[in-house]
Parts: sequence; C-alpha cells; structure tokens
Amino acid sequence: MGKHIAFLTIPAAGHLNPTLPLVAELVRRGHRVSYATGPTYRSAVEAAGATMVELDWVPRPLKVSPGGQTTADLSAMLTGYVRAARPLMPVLEKWLRDDRPDLFCYDMMTFIGSMLADKLGLPEATTVANFATNEHFDLTPSLIPADFDPGHPAFQEFLAERSAFAREFGVPVDKVAAAGAVAPLNLVFIPREFQIAGETFDERFHFVGPAIGARVPTADWEPPGSPLLFISLGTAVNDRPDFFAACTEAFAGTDWQVAMAIGDQVDVASLGELPPNFDVRPYFPQPTVLAHADAFLTHAGMNSVMESLLNQVPMATYPQTPEQQANARRVTELDLGQQLPDLTPTSLRSTVDAIVADPAIRKSLADMHAHLTTAGGPTQAADAIEAQLAL
Repeated sequence: MGKHIAFLTIPAAGHLNPTLPLVAELVRRGHRVSYATGPTYRSAVEAAGATMVELDWVPRPLKVSPGGQTTADLSAMLTGYVRAARPLMPVLEKWLRDDRPDLFCYDMMTFIGSMLADKLGLPEATTVANFATNEHFDLTPSLIPADFDPGHPAFQEFLAERSAFAREFGVPVDKVAAAGAVAPLNLVFIPREFQIAGETFDERFHFVGPAIGARVPTADWEPPGSPLLFISLGTAVNDRPDFFAACTEAFAGTDWQVAMAIGDQVDVASLGELPPNFDVRPYFPQPTVLAHADAFLTHAGMNSVMESLLNQVPMATYPQTPEQQANARRVTELDLGQQLPDLTPTSLRSTVDAIVADPAIRKSLADMHAHLTTAGGPTQAADAIEAQLAL
C-alpha cells in the first residue's frame, strides 16, 4: 500500500526543481505526495503528480551589491527569510497534524522543516540541492561575506528578528535561519564526486545526482544554430544590467549564437539595440537550451551547474553570492570550467573560448557525466525513501 509523503521546499527554482522528478517517481510507485510551497510553482508541482499545499510565500528578489554580497545584503536576506517564515508556521503545523505524513521530506535550507519535524515527532528526510553538511564538513563559513561585520545594524536587526521568532514558537534561537539540517535520511542532488569532502559522508547521505523532470512552463525555443552560448544568472540574483550589457558588447558580431536570460528585473531596453546574433528573454527552458549549448556563462547556482554537467557543457562562472562562489570554486578545482576574472569584453571572450577549446575540461566533463549517470537519480532516491519507510 502506498504511503503519504509530504514535501516542504522554499519557493526557489534551484531548490524545488530537483525534487520534482523524485516526486513523479514516488507517485508512479503508488505513493501519495503532498507538496507545500509558494503559488509560483503550482503548475510544476501538479505536473509531477503531487497535491499542492499552497502557501502565502513569494520570496522577495535578492539584492547583491555589484562587488559581491555584503554584510548588509546577507542580513537583509536572512531577516526577510525569518519574516516570511513566521506566518507559515501555524499553517504548516495544522496541515501536518490534519494529514500526518508517513515521511516529512523538507529542503535542507528550509529551516522551519526541521523545527516542525521535531515538534510533531515526524519521521523526516531532507532534500539537499547544494553541498551537504555533516560533522566533518560545514559549508556555513563559505557563506559569510568577506567583509562580514557582526556589529552592522542590518545584522543586529536580523538577530532581533531571530530572537523574536524563537520566543514566539518556543524553539532554540540557534535553529532559526540555520542551514544544514541533517536528518536520518538525506537525499543529495549532486554526485558524491562533486561534493566537497565527499568521502566523509556516511550511509545517512544518498548522493543521487540531478535529474530533469517537470519544470515551470516556459516559452518554446528552437536552437538558432551553433556555436551556441547560453548566458544566465539564474532566477534569484539577476538584477545585473551591467553584466548583461558587458556580455552584449563582448559577443556582438562574433560567431557565437547567444541565448541570454536576463530575468524579470532587468529592462531589455536598457541594453540598447540587440545584436542579430542575440536572443534575449526573461527566461529560457534551461535544460533544453543546455542540450544544444557549446558553452554556459553562469552564476554557478548548483542546479545550473548540475544541468550543465548532465549535458557536458563547459562553464564560465560569474557567481553572485558566497554559496555560488563555493560552487564556482569547485567547478574550477575539478577542471569543469573557469571563473571569470572580470567583466571586460576581452576577459569574457577569452574565458569562453578557453573553456571550449580545452581538452582537459572536455575529459573532466565526460568523467563527471559518468558519475552523474551512475548516481541513480530519482529511482535511487525513491528506493532510499521506501527503505526508510520500511524501518
């Protein structure tokens, strides 16, 4: 008989999209899946076969200073995260009490998940769309901006917000807005070979790798020819008209056919007259474009990195946050691409040309692709869930 598995994920593409193929596989096996997240992802959740539990949860666009994330940027993000979570707690608690799941599966970065599992005594698992954390490796230090100032007024505001949340819900203050929850079962959507300190993770962690499945619908797209360069800063931190203008200048009139996703915060008119070799839109169907791309100029969000690796597309990285910086460093360490040194047209062109021409990068991409294809994907993840349910 099928079981009830409940998912909770922050409404962010990089965290939610990797879970959808797993949801579809669980439904295919006869399980009932309910999925709590924001309204933006209703169509994708329902396409995967889950019952949508719609939350009043629409994250604010993240702001990152042009020179990189600052103390003020990080503090504003954390404060907003706590404020958004406050009204969700009673709604989620009622849902989980009224329709108690056999397994509660929450995104590792969605801190209220571990709180609810503990309060309600729910069997729990996490989904991990970035680097996993254990007793030997903690990503948190890598997420702190270089200029971090704990005395900054914005950070003090966050600390006050965090303390108020802890008092209101009777939870430990150090658990509020904390990343890196470790559950009895942790499903990690990257291969062990990409994980930092991967050899230190025990049987609680299943490195199932990425998979492509149901996604938020996007406009149809046809490949314009080759060589094809795909440019995107993802869906969360993309308010960088300077970046997109630099890319337009760098690749105008070249042999590259360019598909450039600028998000919904940048006015395309601000980029001036677009060169004929550019197709510029708010968003593209990323897996489809990457299946045809020869190079990917990316922010190095983990979901984008994994989708690039699935298609063996070399990456030129331009990270916007400390988390993306960690991903970009790993891409460089494993010889899967290079990080841009700056935004000059010469650097943009030379970096992209270099990653495409480098045979060592091609070999590393092929080797990592082999690891991805043997990781097991949603089938392995569903097997792990069913094994956990049988305990």
